[in-house]
Amino acid sequence: MIPLSILDLAPIVEGATPGDALRNSLDLARHAERLGYTRYWVAEHHNMRGIASAATSVVIGHLAGGTSTIRVGAGGIMLPNHSPLVIAEQFGTLDALYPGRIDLGLGRAPGTDQMTVRALRRDYANAEDFPQDVLELQALLGPIEEGQRIVAVPGADSNVPLWILGSSLYGAQLAAMLGLPYAFASHFAPNDLLPALEVYRSTFKPSAQLRKPYAMAGAHVVAADTDATARRLFTSVQQQFTNMVRNRRGKMQPPIDDIETYWSPMEKAQASGMLRYAIVGRPEAIKRGLDEFVALTGVDEMMVVTAVYDHAARKRSYEILAEVGALRV
Repeated sequence: MIPLSILDLAPIVEGATPGDALRNSLDLARHAERLGYTRYWVAEHHNMRGIASAATSVVIGHLAGGTSTIRVGAGGIMLPNHSPLVIAEQFGTLDALYPGRIDLGLGRAPGTDQMTVRALRRDYANAEDFPQDVLELQALLGPIEEGQRIVAVPGADSNVPLWILGSSLYGAQLAAMLGLPYAFASHFAPNDLLPALEVYRSTFKPSAQLRKPYAMAGAHVVAADTDATARRLFTSVQQQFTNMVRNRRGKMQPPIDDIETYWSPMEKAQASGMLRYAIVGRPEAIKRGLDEFVALTGVDEMMVVTAVYDHAARKRSYEILAEVGALRV
């Protein structure tokens, strides 16, 4: 089986606080390390009441400090929100503290709404500078050149591994051009998954970081001991995506008995479309779904999202996934 990794959106569930979410994230990261997962990523989102990972670099430090071997990183940092120098210093610091364990995935979207972008003191037109910003960041994390006047300290010569994240052909083209690993966000934007992977592999140019293409894709996975339990747990995700369709985001809701009472037929079609690659069920169904996804995509690694309201049930889901994925258990 290919390596399995975790994308944790640090969900704040109904009735809980951001502190609860972050403590759960550390507990889950330690659990994932014991189970043999490859990496544990958190993502930058702003002005969202249900996500506690806005200060992404701080959260990564919290997780890396509480674990010892698992790779920890950003999936991702939304680079248009930041100066490349600041990100080089932050991730250079993380690498200095936790050498060889830090990943830096980079996204082009703002991870929020336009009003919040302005509150971040950045102009979203900076997104057009994304390729140049990636190159600048890469240089700041690389060896110091003779005459270089701006140096990231820490950061210079750390060579923190960069990833390009995307949900369209744009990211695939950029990752291929720069010779970087590529992660596709098929856990919420599945439409261009296969074309993007084809573009990435067919146009890839080797680099100092990577000699051949390395692709990862995301999928929601909710596993339980029975199909009925897994389907019920998954209704929290279905409610969350229905609320995205309604443009009404909030904290994660507890599962419900009948999702059909929650969404309209149109909302069901839209939410289910975004969740096209979700894998839900008992262990046998999870194994079958993993095998089918890998056969379809040929990915080198999977990034799994398990958004479950109950923390113990979430941990159990990752245990089942580790078992069927033949990780260390």
